[in-house]
Amino acid sequence: MLSSSQILRRFCCSTAAAGSSPSSSLATAQKKRLVFLGSPQVSASVLDSLFSASSAPDSLFEIAAIVTQPPSGRDRGRKVLPSPVAQHALDYGFPSNLIFTPLKAGEESFISCFQALEPELCVTAAYGNILPTKFLKIPSVGTVNIHPSLLPLYRGAAPVQRALQDGVRETGVSLAFTVRQLDAGPVIACEKVEIDDQIKAPDLLQLLFGQGTKLLISELPSIFDGSAKSKALPQEESRTTLAPKIAPEESWLSFDQKAVVLHNKVRAFAGWPGTRAKVSVLDPKSGDHSNTIELKIITTRVYESSEIPSGEADDVFFRKGSLIFPCGGGTALEVLELQLPGKKVVNAASFWNGLRGQKLKKL
Repeated sequence: MLSSSQILRRFCCSTAAAGSSPSSSLATAQKKRLVFLGSPQVSASVLDSLFSASSAPDSLFEIAAIVTQPPSGRDRGRKVLPSPVAQHALDYGFPSNLIFTPLKAGEESFISCFQALEPELCVTAAYGNILPTKFLKIPSVGTVNIHPSLLPLYRGAAPVQRALQDGVRETGVSLAFTVRQLDAGPVIACEKVEIDDQIKAPDLLQLLFGQGTKLLISELPSIFDGSAKSKALPQEESRTTLAPKIAPEESWLSFDQKAVVLHNKVRAFAGWPGTRAKVSVLDPKSGDHSNTIELKIITTRVYESSEIPSGEADDVFFRKGSLIFPCGGGTALEVLELQLPGKKVVNAASFWNGLRGQKLKKL
């Protein structure tokens, strides 16, 4: 028997066409054909909502196919697994021959299969692949994207992360038509969301895609009847900001920056790639630096006390359950949770107790 990852790479026009065979019920035949494109876990949540909406007695649409990233090596063993969207669809019982995993959305074999489906609408939610013009011309009413920012702010691959890194207190989600230029299509609807200074990227992503899914489902009638295109507003190009992809080397913390900058970075990079810092462990009796360790910083807050503990400039202190890292501009960062390589996440008190009287210095 083929594994799910093997099955997902075997798509062809004959299998795509089979999904729209005359054996379908008349009720199903009258429904609009929607193709969903998404890949990570947050996209699987969107797909789940669409499955529920499509099964309602008065639903306007059916999910005709799913397009997602190819199986890839994940987890520590690097076992090749389907994307979270593909796995969720398989668990739901969606036909495996209607789950497509092209390396690129412009592959001729995929485009032929996709065209044979005769889709009316495509919905994208963190798909992770560029859609070429020849793809965008196929769905009759267009392609609509759930984008987790208030467009034209934060166009690009990492809108939530870059917004948190900037320390914004208001963000949102936009429902926009997809055009060839990245995230530049007319906006059908948007919703603002107020956020606090502790929320992390994975939680905010889930929140925004949840709100975006509700927006999508409420707007589907206008999208299918064409009225959404006439009401959609062009984006103000002069207000455009970009949200470039995060590079792994950005994960290092530099304590010469102000604490609020570092705190926002920790929130923004939670999940992936995380934030890291190097510290030196000092034996107070001998004064020797016994070793240098790398810490993954999990949870922080800005130290609000007006008095930062005195000591050498690179000393790390422990106060009331937190590690205190002096930072630039006379500020300090409280580290509440952290992780050593290969270990579980622990609170600052547990980590400090494990030092057994040794001191820490930031590097």
